[in-house]
Amino acid sequence: MIHNFFLSHAKKLDWILTLAVAAVLALGLIALYGICKDSGLVYFRKQLLFAVAGFFFMVGISFFDYRIFKNYSSVLITVYLSCLFALIAVLAVGHETHGAANWISLGGFAIDPVEFAKLGLILLLAKYFSLRHVELFQKRHLVVSFIYLFLPVSFVLLQPDLGSASILVFIWLGMVIVSGIKLRHLIGIVLIGVILFSVMWVGFLKDYQKNRIMTFLNPQKDPLGYSYNLRQSVIAIGSGGVFGTGFGKGTQAQLKFLPESHTDFIFSIIAEEAGFAGVLILFSAFGLIIYRVLKIGLSANDNFSKFFSMGFSIMLFVQILINTGMCMGVMPVVGIPLPFASYGGSSLLMNFLGLGILQSIKVRS
Repeated sequence: MIHNFFLSHAKKLDWILTLAVAAVLALGLIALYGICKDSGLVYFRKQLLFAVAGFFFMVGISFFDYRIFKNYSSVLITVYLSCLFALIAVLAVGHETHGAANWISLGGFAIDPVEFAKLGLILLLAKYFSLRHVELFQKRHLVVSFIYLFLPVSFVLLQPDLGSASILVFIWLGMVIVSGIKLRHLIGIVLIGVILFSVMWVGFLKDYQKNRIMTFLNPQKDPLGYSYNLRQSVIAIGSGGVFGTGFGKGTQAQLKFLPESHTDFIFSIIAEEAGFAGVLILFSAFGLIIYRVLKIGLSANDNFSKFFSMGFSIMLFVQILINTGMCMGVMPVVGIPLPFASYGGSSLLMNFLGLGILQSIKVRS
């Protein structure tokens, strides 16, 4: 009987989505293996461990009824406040990396709370908009949802981590748009955003953050300094050709010309070593992932599921767009990981947790 229960449950999971995720994971792991094969494979082994753990988390969460988030506000508030507490803890005891204190060390592993704050924000906004989306013409609902955004964004900016803060903003903005916001309200939000960014530029952003943005606008300004990573990334992508140089044979990664190749610039390594063919496979897998995520939500019977799938797909799409864009030099370098491909346990586990909730929705639809 137990065997039949598990078999019946497994048949209801979205295995097409799982296989698409596995394809992206495989490309990232193969590239990662080539990057660190001469340095003990530490990153590769950790990423493989996180991938296996993430898969079991996804399957395990699919057994739990997602409607606990839809029906019990206290659960969502607890998740949200826990994320805020973790972001505050980073400011107090976090380890600084590249000018930002955004990691908490636990048992030999570095945890990035902002990754889980993304999922917490999606869950809370899905609950809020699912109850009030027909009333979003009332500005008070926009204000309340913005407060939910403002608190985590403020703590993330204090780290300071402009890239992650921008992802949180895009999640909120995307979910507001799909909720049916009026055009004049959207224009007002954009104008307020421009004013706030101008104020931040003058009195808040660090010099290195400004230099990253200025480097994007003028890549030739500092070719051996702030523009170095960008130039090496573009060289890596351009040298890949149609079928690439072969995994483990890319000069930019193997000769250590491209810094942070295992995290921010894993796409550049895939493009160099697998070529246009590998990039086509990668983008096809990403497209299939986003399609299946949306399909699960739109096939569900409740608004919470629809909004959650929308929010999760927006988060994935924006991160894919920004990461690949910064690798190709069409967006500023802001340290955004490529979902399921870049090295990073927090990002990988958070994405699998989100997939687990989606699988729970799929099973019960």
